[in-house]
Amino acid sequence: MKMKERLLLIAAFVLSFLVMGFSSNHPVEMDNPRSEISDISNINKYLFPEPVASECDEENGRFEFFEMPSEIMNYPMEGRVYLPPCYGNDPDRQYPVLYFLHGQSFKDDQWDRLGADEALDAMVNAGEITPFIIVMPKETNYMNNQWDSKYGVSLAEELVSFIDTRYQTNPGRESRAIGGLSRGAAWAMRVGMIYWETYSAIGCHSFAPFRGDYNEAPFWFQKIPRESQHRIYIDMGFLDVNLDPAYLFEIRLVKYGIPHEWHVFHGTHNEDYWSEHVADYLFWYAQGWK
Repeated sequence: MKMKERLLLIAAFVLSFLVMGFSSNHPVEMDNPRSEISDISNINKYLFPEPVASECDEENGRFEFFEMPSEIMNYPMEGRVYLPPCYGNDPDRQYPVLYFLHGQSFKDDQWDRLGADEALDAMVNAGEITPFIIVMPKETNYMNNQWDSKYGVSLAEELVSFIDTRYQTNPGRESRAIGGLSRGAAWAMRVGMIYWETYSAIGCHSFAPFRGDYNEAPFWFQKIPRESQHRIYIDMGFLDVNLDPAYLFEIRLVKYGIPHEWHVFHGTHNEDYWSEHVADYLFWYAQGWK
């Protein structure tokens, strides 16, 4: 009901109440004046109803762009956020979040170009998965090694809280995953393991481990309680140049009893391979948020 219509209705009610009171030959009895006032005030429930979520028929999500100030990196982190269909329609709804990292020499638009948003829209509209948010941050200095770079630290210590305060996220660990392709997969494994209290799932697509992480990994594993171990997914193309180092890391996981999935598909280390499997990746992440 529009405000003008509400005001007219209020005026009509007050006028009719006054007319009835003045035209009566007998005084109005008010054994319980409080109840009379209460009855009158109840009209507000009709005139000013509580807001409710409206129905939504959106079929496509949308992107927003961000620039986060960073004290850790000393320059802003930029990126984009995919919001699923009907995001914001229910202000009380909280969404799981996937932090999806691009490969070396690429930018935050890579997963967008590979069709991540279209694949997620299709599965959400088909009722196959629950909607979730995807954060795609940009790594600017991608030639730095994992120790000199502050990108991974900023992802966990700054970006997560930045996103949680600006979007309708579920802030619990069980509703947060990190994944990536190539160098982004190396960051996903490293950051996900070191900050195990922040992420519950790790996805490594065309995994290209950082040199040195093979030796560091046992120290990561030993700090994670058995009941808090991640869901882990690793996939490689059969012709991927990084298949051997990825396989050595996978042996590390087996040796230390770290649960994980290991997949080798037809293909190599390129965007055709990632585009072909992007829907499978997103479906896997969503299985943790049923």
